[in-house]
Amino acid sequence: MNSPAEMFLKHAANVVAERRMQYGDASAAMTGLAARWSATLGQVVTPAQVILCLIDLKLARLAHDPSHEDSAVDVCGYAALLRELIDASTSEGR
Repeated sequence: MNSPAEMFLKHAANVVAERRMQYGDASAAMTGLAARWSATLGQVVTPAQVILCLIDLKLARLAHDPSHEDSAVDVCGYAALLRELIDASTSEGR
């Protein structure tokens, strides 16, 4: 039997998969956001920084309402995307 934590992580993984089908590759989206935020802020923003800022936004929302499941799911999903982005960058650099 799966623990509640394992079931929650499986749900987060399903959400990541659904979003990938709906919106395409997250790496491309984060790269596009990084370019937009770089132009807006007048300094270079990396795709990894975009993900970290999105995680921080979700954490701020959770600080307001720790029971908001969607924000907790998004934190898990963004953390997984960060790992995926870092792994892809590392393998490209080899």
